Amino acid sequence: MKIPTLLFLTATSIVSLSHADTIPLTTTIPPEKIEGTPIEVKVPNLKPAASKAPEIQVPAGTSLLSKGKPVTASDDFPIIGELSYITDGEKDAGEGYFLELANGLQWVQIDLEKEAAIQAVWVWHFHSQRRAYHDVVIQISNDPEFASGVTTVFNNDFDDSANLGTGSDAPYIESQYGLLVPTKGVKGRYVRLFSQGNTSNDMNHYIEVEVFGASAK
Repeated sequence: MKIPTLLFLTATSIVSLSHADTIPLTTTIPPEKIEGTPIEVKVPNLKPAASKAPEIQVPAGTSLLSKGKPVTASDDFPIIGELSYITDGEKDAGEGYFLELANGLQWVQIDLEKEAAIQAVWVWHFHSQRRAYHDVVIQISNDPEFASGVTTVFNNDFDDSANLGTGSDAPYIESQYGLLVPTKGVKGRYVRLFSQGNTSNDMNHYIEVEVFGASAK
């Protein structure tokens, strides 16, 4: 009787196999440029400023989908900057690189122009001063009005003051490393990002938002 060949996988080989179809997600990190007088940031459960770029693995074939894509916002007349700044690839700090929207709850929305399996959203609000933004909520949908089929992938609104649901994600201090949110293949065409002022002033800011993924199958 022929004895079947048995395949034994060690822990190392299992890890190698599982990583064979993934790659590290990388992007260009802007230089640090801190300006102005430091302001103490007082927010419950605050995460400290990152000391290095975050690291995650994403499926092979994942690429930047948002570069140059159209952006709309709840504030039709930005106080500073243009909506196009959000997807122009420029992440430096200071004047000429950031968008400022009015106070209160505001959102910006990126149209990827077709449905995608989104693996990560990387956000830079403002990094020339250490501060934390309030009610940061990130959602994905195929509905441009976000009235149905909405998936929330990040929410640090601990008291539901934005009326988008109570979030469990921690508030964080802005830095040149941004906020990297793994989204694990959530499908959608539109990415909408909310905020409601920050610990330095009541305004809402964005320097860049990068959306990574691949065309939905």
